[in-house]
Amino acid sequence: MTQTSELAPVTGAERIQALDAIRGFALLGILLMNIEGMVGPLMASMTGLNPALSGADRWVDGAIYLLVQGKFFPLFSMLFGMGFAIMLARAQAAGRPFFGVYLRRVLALLVIGLLHALLVWSGDILVTYALMGLLLLLFFRNTPQSRLPKWGIALILLPAVFTLGLGLLGTALQSLPEEASAEFNRALAEQSQQMAALVQAQREAYGSGGFAEATAQRLDDFLSMMGFLVIYGAFILGLFLVGAWFARSGAIARPAEHARLFTRLRWVALPVGLAMVLVSFWLEPTMDFGRLDLRASTAQVLQMLGGAVMAVSYLAWVVHGLHSAAAGRLLGLLGPAGRMALTNYLLQSLVATFIFFGYGLGYFEQLPRAWQPVYVFGFFALQVALSHWWMARFRFGPAEWAWRAATYLSLPPMRRG
Repeated sequence: MTQTSELAPVTGAERIQALDAIRGFALLGILLMNIEGMVGPLMASMTGLNPALSGADRWVDGAIYLLVQGKFFPLFSMLFGMGFAIMLARAQAAGRPFFGVYLRRVLALLVIGLLHALLVWSGDILVTYALMGLLLLLFFRNTPQSRLPKWGIALILLPAVFTLGLGLLGTALQSLPEEASAEFNRALAEQSQQMAALVQAQREAYGSGGFAEATAQRLDDFLSMMGFLVIYGAFILGLFLVGAWFARSGAIARPAEHARLFTRLRWVALPVGLAMVLVSFWLEPTMDFGRLDLRASTAQVLQMLGGAVMAVSYLAWVVHGLHSAAAGRLLGLLGPAGRMALTNYLLQSLVATFIFFGYGLGYFEQLPRAWQPVYVFGFFALQVALSHWWMARFRFGPAEWAWRAATYLSLPPMRRG
């Protein structure tokens, strides 16, 4: 097969411009979510509202939990699914091979993710995306369009059912006589102690340790984070399929033809999702790793599913904003940042760990919670400005260029003509 018959990177004319702006918007939300786990211990940032905070710090922590945490990685997951569907459709329309190209794409992403997780920041999402992208390629590339949302919703609900089942089991075990439930309670207490020890280990390694100590801790963190794949793997794969449907149905490229759908997502999905998250917050604002019962599991499920519903609504609102005058100009500014989303995501981690970790400037746990969004908006504004400067001169971001080179086994031209 000749070089010209192989699948190649998209040109500017072939891009769906709205996706770049949505990626840029998602990048901002991702940093708002991740910054707590960069300023302080990662595991401590995953428990919801920090009960030790007060005043402005507590209000900001609660607002981030309600509006940001668990809402933007689902949005990025749907964008990943859209990219998969668009790339597949281009290959099929041109009669070109797809499997090998996309396999190289996810394997290259896996390598990038591993380097990021082990050498920079252990809160990485790229490894999970690569692993779930491999399942997407193996089992869902030929799924009919009409079945994509059905499979997607089923996979999203699967971890919710599993979590509720664990909660029911925990409640049942705790209702047994004391002697019968003693072993179960001891196991929960041990798990709580292990999590507390992990938080303390992160505090010491990242707060005052050198690069070697931090890297050893990142390896431990990475192995612990991989355990969450049992719950979040199916959830993310389901979101991939929902995103693939948005692309294959034409909803994201031609939103005017799906006006009723986007109206419902804006005005129905947002209040429903927010209500679910508020009920979760009312039930259990802070997750306790040493607790397993139906109330806690219900709160976790409502937060997870409510976040996904809000993410779909955020998508609909951004698409709507892009077609209005004032909001469209503002959101359009995010396009260049979205075009080099991988570079910007990695840069967020590199800069934050340099500023806050002990082997960098050493400001670990010294930026108050109320000031963290100020840092995020200031840094993201710099990223947007740098992205405009870069994309005016180059075709790809640095990480995107390397990712494409590995995907297509060729060196794409970097500079603009």
